[in-house]
Amino acid sequence: MIVFLLIVHSLLAVALLGAITHQTISAWIPASRGAADSFIARMRAVPPTSYVNAVLVLYALTALLGAIIYPSYRLNVRIVLEQMQLYIPNGAFELKEHFVALGLGMLPAYWYFWRAPHVAQYGRTRAILTALLALGAAAGCGGA
Repeated sequence: MIVFLLIVHSLLAVALLGAITHQTISAWIPASRGAADSFIARMRAVPPTSYVNAVLVLYALTALLGAIIYPSYRLNVRIVLEQMQLYIPNGAFELKEHFVALGLGMLPAYWYFWRAPHVAQYGRTRAILTALLALGAAAGCGGA
């Protein structure tokens, strides 16, 4: 059962990483009025607001599933990593915990600033929050 949950957790993490990456690119480099003839231009052409609900749901589901799987890791895998003196992989999982907690703490602010995307004065705030969530998701997916 843990293997199945781990696979689902990994798939959710990859979907989250894709959604937050696209939104980050769209938020930092908005689409121009010209023709979308390159890959990057087509990726920028998608409105960043279309990813908000997906990012919220995927982040919450990925964190929840990770929390369900985590006791198994803590009791089985972490002990072996410490016995084998593999401190870097063990530290990566410890760091991942912090990124997930920070991301969960930022989700309400992320939702608040993206719920009214037409307010121009929050554009930089939305872009920074999205970039921080993207960096945290990228770091978190490394240990998924």
